[in-house]
Amino acid sequence: MSSIAIAQETEEEVTESSSTATLDKVTVTGSRIKRAEVEGPAPVTVITAAEIEREGFATVYDALNSLTQNTASIQNELNQNGFTPNASFLNLRGLGPGYQLILINGRRAADYPLPYNSQSNAVNLANIPAAALERVEVLTGGASAIYGSDAVAGVVNLIMKTNFEGDQLSVRAGTTTQGGGDSGRFQWIGGKTGSNWSLVYAFEAVEREAIFASQRKFMDSYFDEPGVNPEDVNAVEGLLVFDIANSNRVFPDGGEATCARFSEFDTYYFEASSVYTGPRCGYFGYPATQAIRNSDNNQSGYLYGTFDFNSGMQGWAQLSASRSKAKFASSTQFWSSPDFFDPNLESDFTGPGGGAFVNLQRIFTPAEVGGLGAQSATSDERAFDFAVGLRGTMISDRFDWDASVSRAEYKIDSKRPRFLANRLTEYFLGEQQGFDPYFDAYPVYELNQERFFNPIDAATFKSLNTTLVGKAESDVTQASFSISGDLFELPAGALGAAAVIEAARQSYELTPDPRTLPGYNGDEPIYNFSDTGGGGERDRYALGLEFSIPILDSLKASVAGRYDKYDDVTKVDDAVTWQVGLEWRPVDSLLFRGSHGTSFRAPDMHYVYAGESGFFTSIVDEYRCRRDGLNPLSTACSGDADYAYQVQGIRRGSTDLEEEEGKSTTFGVVWDINDQMSISADWYDIELTGGVDDIFTSYLFREEASCLLGTDRAGNSIDQNSAACQFFTGLVTRTNSPFRDNQVDEYTSFPVNQSLSRTSGIDVNFKYGLDTDRLGDFDFELAWTHVLKKEIELFPGDGIIDDRDDLVNQRTLNFRSRVNWSASWQRDDWAANVNGYRLGSLPAGNSENGRGGSFVIWNAGVSKEITDKATVSFQVQNLLDKKPLFDQDLAYPFFWSTYYAGVIGREVFLQFSYKLR
Repeated sequence: MSSIAIAQETEEEVTESSSTATLDKVTVTGSRIKRAEVEGPAPVTVITAAEIEREGFATVYDALNSLTQNTASIQNELNQNGFTPNASFLNLRGLGPGYQLILINGRRAADYPLPYNSQSNAVNLANIPAAALERVEVLTGGASAIYGSDAVAGVVNLIMKTNFEGDQLSVRAGTTTQGGGDSGRFQWIGGKTGSNWSLVYAFEAVEREAIFASQRKFMDSYFDEPGVNPEDVNAVEGLLVFDIANSNRVFPDGGEATCARFSEFDTYYFEASSVYTGPRCGYFGYPATQAIRNSDNNQSGYLYGTFDFNSGMQGWAQLSASRSKAKFASSTQFWSSPDFFDPNLESDFTGPGGGAFVNLQRIFTPAEVGGLGAQSATSDERAFDFAVGLRGTMISDRFDWDASVSRAEYKIDSKRPRFLANRLTEYFLGEQQGFDPYFDAYPVYELNQERFFNPIDAATFKSLNTTLVGKAESDVTQASFSISGDLFELPAGALGAAAVIEAARQSYELTPDPRTLPGYNGDEPIYNFSDTGGGGERDRYALGLEFSIPILDSLKASVAGRYDKYDDVTKVDDAVTWQVGLEWRPVDSLLFRGSHGTSFRAPDMHYVYAGESGFFTSIVDEYRCRRDGLNPLSTACSGDADYAYQVQGIRRGSTDLEEEEGKSTTFGVVWDINDQMSISADWYDIELTGGVDDIFTSYLFREEASCLLGTDRAGNSIDQNSAACQFFTGLVTRTNSPFRDNQVDEYTSFPVNQSLSRTSGIDVNFKYGLDTDRLGDFDFELAWTHVLKKEIELFPGDGIIDDRDDLVNQRTLNFRSRVNWSASWQRDDWAANVNGYRLGSLPAGNSENGRGGSFVIWNAGVSKEITDKATVSFQVQNLLDKKPLFDQDLAYPFFWSTYYAGVIGREVFLQFSYKLR
């Protein structure tokens, strides 16, 4: 992957000087002014289609995800409980998936309709056809003064093919050596030209089978949990009748015989428990039931054509479309009942009247549901992007202009099997028989022990379920006019200028199954699943100016400014951003560069327009901790199930949001040591204020506790009748149940401008080429990113959290460094490549030095031109079959967001390509 930016046009002519390359003026991502130098004031990384093919990446996203600037975790297909399990997002600089602007041929792409983590919007990179891609240019720094909102951590410009002659077909087959994941891919790319027209076309079809955790020996059971003695391994309780009055278990036959009825369950004991040491029906294989990679069936097509008019003006049009059908499966479903009273069960608490206050938990095993994948959800996605435009020159060919109009849409239909709450209750408990005789507060049911303590068949399981149908769609319509050229000559050269006028309308709509929304009062409420609705639109208008100012022959400055006007329901009215840059070339082969600018991000539309939805999360109940004399920051609080437990939340959007504001600074040097060797090093610093996120639970429950107790953590008095206290306590509902001791029952969450994020680091890139007569040609590249600082502050005055080194408080896993390397060789008809990456350490309490180890992946490939038209290649990803790291202090299986290549294991591909002419 090259750190040297190349042109957006593909037919530029390159001429060699004594120490550096120059070329005709072209446009490079990060500026609208055409320039003759390949490097500018801000670093741009380029990934070409040839590099993606040579290094064996299966998709465009896989190549982008290998960038060293991706130093933080991101949800992927292993996290099947997420809201976007069939989408792939970037997370440059660890700021989040929506903080880099994604462009396709310089235009904004439509957002993935479903919100990431049910909160924010981002662009899906999983459906970009590799067959149609020319290259990707990645600007890793703020660029709102050029491109507007979202360009905080950088800009990713996917440049599709616009010039191709002939036809080429390729077929690729692959599999994993640990099992599952068989895949196939077909590509067709072609192009034709006439005297005044050209046409490029591409088609790609990809099919891939699922991989389940049961096919990976290191994650198919809780016995694989690292650092835990096998005798102490916990498991999910498959069958649980819990006596809530005595913290005990109730079994009809002592327990062991009950557990034996389920082939997947094993009896295990909690000997350390002071309350209960009897048997439990433990399901150690619960992790094995989820998919770690979806099954996919994808097709995509691409057309690009031009027509030259006699006036010298050129018209162009582009159409791309894709269809994706996927199946994804989370772990097998379970049922947990509300608290109730059963007169037929025994408890020491209830006295002479008999009965017991209990709740139930029931895991449904693969055998009961019909096998692995039998309860998979499905997603049917369709997307298209259509653009037309005109371009030409004006004023004696001094200025180039381009006008375009485009429309992009993305639609999703999803189906998901889920339990019907009333049908479950009826099947296992029957009809309610009033309320308990002791408190007149708990409903009375009689547990059907025959059904509960014995397996059911797949037909019965299916009868307890329904299919949820949801729809989501997003679109963006945009028009732009840009002009660039030289205004006049200065003593050191021409003053370059560019201007752009843009107008756009963006909208989205989520239509979930109405039974999944809070407040549903129909006859078929859904058990343990809540969806999110919402929808709205936003209009945007923008004007941007940019100047390239030659100060001396060796010194050039750039200045850019942009005005964005928003028309929506938020408090964002407009935003002004600016950027300055300097380039100093004391000699042709040496460049010192720097840039500084402001950036902004308009609130994600789902943060604004989200309807009321439910979710579940874990909290630390600070009020009960402090009430009981415990330090809320101690493990005595956070590690005790009486104070740390799961609660339900209700979420909605907010129209009171303002834009997030940021600033970005880079300084660097580029040295072309000779014609075949170059090195670059750049320091970056990005700061973002007023970051939008849901109100943090730690902050909410800290303030609520202070209001309920009348004092803060330091002992200072708090006005319990203040508006602030009324606000915080009004967001939290606590139960008055006799056995729940004022626990949180539910809380309300919504997004607010609250956080501060700061990150800084160093990017280094080294390239070397060696051409020999006898041994062939060699190319080497090494890229390294080291994060110097990653800090967050959740609320103003809340204190800075070290988001790089403090594992306890990290909101995502942030690596300290990342290194990529590639070594390529070509001689006659043969070519080979070895590449890989290293993820730096993470903080870990069980490591002697406080940090865990690094994670290294090696890939390799070889290809042979059989004839002038035919080529065969063999690629291996994760060559050494590296497993995920297990030495971190994280819940098992923690590696879903970081070591995904290790989860998949070794993957091999065989490809055949043929040029028709």
